[in-house]
Amino acid sequence: MTDRKQLCRMQADFCKFMAHEKRLEILVLLGEQEMCVEELASAMQVHVPNISQHLAMMRERGAVTARRDGAHMYYSIAHPKIMEICSLMKEVMIELKQRQMAWLS
Repeated sequence: MTDRKQLCRMQADFCKFMAHEKRLEILVLLGEQEMCVEELASAMQVHVPNISQHLAMMRERGAVTARRDGAHMYYSIAHPKIMEICSLMKEVMIELKQRQMAWLS
């Protein structure tokens, strides 16, 4: 397999975890501050096991890191550029929506 193909496959795999609204919401919350699973679940009004599953996938992809403090696991964004990706995606979505609205006018 060529390096290009392997890189594209890796990028696609990384993007898969971002293709879920709950995981994006987790990223937004963790972009603001480090949080434990229970805090994330409360903020998102989702059950702890559901958040834990999402975080496990995100850890596998290297998007978040975890540290233990007593009985709690605290999560944070693994790399600041992940938040740049989210910001760029949001900007693109806003611009596309604005174009769409202008076209309808």
